[in-house]
Amino acid sequence: MRPPKKAKDRSEPDLDRELTDLPPELRWREWMRRIEAVLFASAAPVAREDLGRVVGQGVSIDLLIEDLAADLEGRAFEIAQVAGGWMFRTRTAYAPAIRAAADMGDQLLDLSEFDVAVLAAIAYHQPITRDGLKDIFGKEISRDLLGRLHARDLIGIGPRAPRRGAPYTFVTTDAFLAAFGMESLRDLPDPEQLGDAGLAARA
Repeated sequence: MRPPKKAKDRSEPDLDRELTDLPPELRWREWMRRIEAVLFASAAPVAREDLGRVVGQGVSIDLLIEDLAADLEGRAFEIAQVAGGWMFRTRTAYAPAIRAAADMGDQLLDLSEFDVAVLAAIAYHQPITRDGLKDIFGKEISRDLLGRLHARDLIGIGPRAPRRGAPYTFVTTDAFLAAFGMESLRDLPDPEQLGDAGLAARA
């Protein structure tokens, strides 16, 4: 699993991180707003290390995030901890409004039930080969389907399997975690729940 994307090492000579000229309460508020700005500008989860570059040395990112989350109570979006970092996401209650107002054809909402089932199988059994997926579903999984999931960055190529021919394996990505609102694979639901919903196909 790839770690969250991190900014390139670079100095920030024009950014006053410590804000010693401000009183403590205003300093804290400014750090919160900086984190808000960074999360707002990023389409991917932002790692703790990157957020630490815009606040004072030794300042608790977790406490700043907690206070910012409290500020967002009652808003249509929230801060989510996913894939080892943080990002803004729309609250689930507003998903119908988004679908009604916007073309979501290229988003996850357009995945078929079988696509989600294949993603679930990869998530639970990774790294897994096409033959492994065939064993689970009882049929070949098309290269086209796997290519579509790969093009959306929901799956990636894992290590080669240690057997004759050394076939490629498939693994899920940080984009998969972010798309499904998970911090790590430990947040995957119980496989039996997916089976009851018809999404796991013996995953």
